[in-house]
Amino acid sequence: MALELPENVVVSKLDELANWCRKNSLWPMPFATACCGIELMATGASKHDLARFGAEVFRFSPRQCDLMIVAGRVVMKMLPVLQRIWQQMHEPKWCISMGACASTGGVFDTYSVVQGIDRFIPVDMYVPGCPPRPEQLIQAIIDLQDKIQREGTLSGREFETEARQQMKRALVEMPGLTMLDSARNPTF
Repeated sequence: MALELPENVVVSKLDELANWCRKNSLWPMPFATACCGIELMATGASKHDLARFGAEVFRFSPRQCDLMIVAGRVVMKMLPVLQRIWQQMHEPKWCISMGACASTGGVFDTYSVVQGIDRFIPVDMYVPGCPPRPEQLIQAIIDLQDKIQREGTLSGREFETEARQQMKRALVEMPGLTMLDSARNPTF
């Protein structure tokens, strides 16, 4: 005897249901500087209406966000703040690097500008351009939603991988660094 379900009952896997909820309720944390920040603001405005894609609520508290959008150049002085905000965000969390400056340092090849934020925090999507158009950011959010739907699990096993948890190469302490400093600055 087959069990008949009423019309208002949907059967699915719990992982797929959780992923559907996650992908349609992204709460972005903007970390925006310079011209890319203006394009990020335009993406949330009425013409492009990011709300259609479930990512309208820009929050400025890291504990309420699950998507960090780094837009524009990041200098070394801002880097500890960026890392602290990233660490305060709860898992699952994702990151979009928006613009040439956030992705590679852009035209600012100097000691003070970070040459790609992926050296310090894991990046899920890159948006090319200087500055990228709002349509490109919307496409990156749609692509990220597809990635969330495909790869997510309810228990968050995808975030426990070695590649996601290992220290970024810029944060690894070099073994001979203390010897160089002592040779350069001898104590008297």
